[in-house]
Amino acid sequence: MAIRRIVIVGGGTAGWMAAAALSRLKAGHDLSIELIESEQIGTIGVGEATIPPFVQFNKLLEIDEREMLAASKGTFKLGIQFVNWGKQGHNYFHPFGAYGYEIDGISFHHVWHKLRSEGDPRPIQVFNAETMAAMFQRFARTADDHPADLPPINYAYHIDAGRYAALLRKYAEVRGVVRREGMVVDVALDGESGFVRSVTMNDGQHIDGDLFVDCSGFRGLLIEQALETGYEDWSHWLPCNRAVAIPCNRDDGSPPAPYTRSTAWSAGWQWQVPLQHRNGNGHVYCAEFMENQEALDILLANLAGKPLADPNFLRFVSGRRKKFWNRNVVAIGLAAGFMEPLESTSIHLVNTAITKLVSVLSLDGITPTQENAFNRLSGREYDRIRDFIILHYKATSRDDSPFWDYCRNMSIPDTLEEKIELFRQTGQVFREEDELFTETSWAAVMMGQGIAMEGHNPMTDRLGGSDLKREIDGIEQSIRYMVNAMPAHEQFVKAYCPADV
Repeated sequence: MAIRRIVIVGGGTAGWMAAAALSRLKAGHDLSIELIESEQIGTIGVGEATIPPFVQFNKLLEIDEREMLAASKGTFKLGIQFVNWGKQGHNYFHPFGAYGYEIDGISFHHVWHKLRSEGDPRPIQVFNAETMAAMFQRFARTADDHPADLPPINYAYHIDAGRYAALLRKYAEVRGVVRREGMVVDVALDGESGFVRSVTMNDGQHIDGDLFVDCSGFRGLLIEQALETGYEDWSHWLPCNRAVAIPCNRDDGSPPAPYTRSTAWSAGWQWQVPLQHRNGNGHVYCAEFMENQEALDILLANLAGKPLADPNFLRFVSGRRKKFWNRNVVAIGLAAGFMEPLESTSIHLVNTAITKLVSVLSLDGITPTQENAFNRLSGREYDRIRDFIILHYKATSRDDSPFWDYCRNMSIPDTLEEKIELFRQTGQVFREEDELFTETSWAAVMMGQGIAMEGHNPMTDRLGGSDLKREIDGIEQSIRYMVNAMPAHEQFVKAYCPADV
């Protein structure tokens, strides 16, 4: 059956990202796209930190970066600072860019390890532009005439998710997407195929569709409640199951930092996301080890200013649907699964789900091949990201609370166990096909959390002498030169993308 009617159930960031991207299909096709959302149903709205692929998503939609950041009161993000994770009182930085560059085909952290073992005292962080810029609260975009001998600056954004969704709503509606206000109260299935035939709204209106995109959040209104797809529970590896979120002022007078901060507490962690006008904050924790009031008290005691709203308590179960595409329903965002926001992957998973959907979709109809490919690729992506997030909990020496004792001693997936042991023994990181996190990301988190390299690639040992030292010194000096020439992050934002009033 040909696809002539696409129905998106749910708004928020996921719904309007899907609507904006799918609206581009309307050009040259007899296609209607409707989005159903209710102002009575609040959105989670805590996904305010992004990662670099999100920059490309906006470019694909031809959304002007300055206008987007001004409308969403956004700032720039060079990576994530982790505080108290490997051990209390210790912090490290997970940057978006690489350490140095490959030398004779050898990854830089192997070269650095060789020099370190020979007495070079420099930490690996001085060889990464994003880390050094973040440390000094500086930022600049890579200019078109950027010198070839200087590294590019890799970045993402901090955005107000609600404002960003509003921007995408305007974008989508201009391109023919129709928004319908109301709640879905019933779902009708085809008796023969089991496909969703229509949804009924609380005003009695029936909306027919050929393809349904479920962006209804944790409820999974179509993918789970109607189709009973099933859910893989990852609570054993990712035990946090609660969060409380509160925006606040920056009354301490601090400028917006060009990075997200994640601070580990006794049974979870706190995020701080700096926007132009406020901070986004939340405390993710495990209900088995911490009461709601204690979690709230910790969060309130560690805000940069006065709260701007009442606390928003959330419940979740880390994991994913057993199928992301089931019959004629594709789940995107929280309806597809929940990956806690430790590495800012929530919006990214919306982005990649939309990209995969558009890539495999045929308006001539839905086939098992499309469904199977989407599910296989999505499942693999979720599993790889899952392993990376588990790493943060497992690789710790903290023994100050029952929660950290559990995390330190829990069993982990074989895929992650292998990665950890290979890195520990040889410094080697094998990326699985097109997985999201880079070699630098894995190395940064492993070293940052206390997994030390015991050895390095033996091919590194043939490197040495004054030429190598000159090259390594040149990398450090180039980064220092580039960072010194950058304006303060706050100054850059005010000049480049000042927020709309």
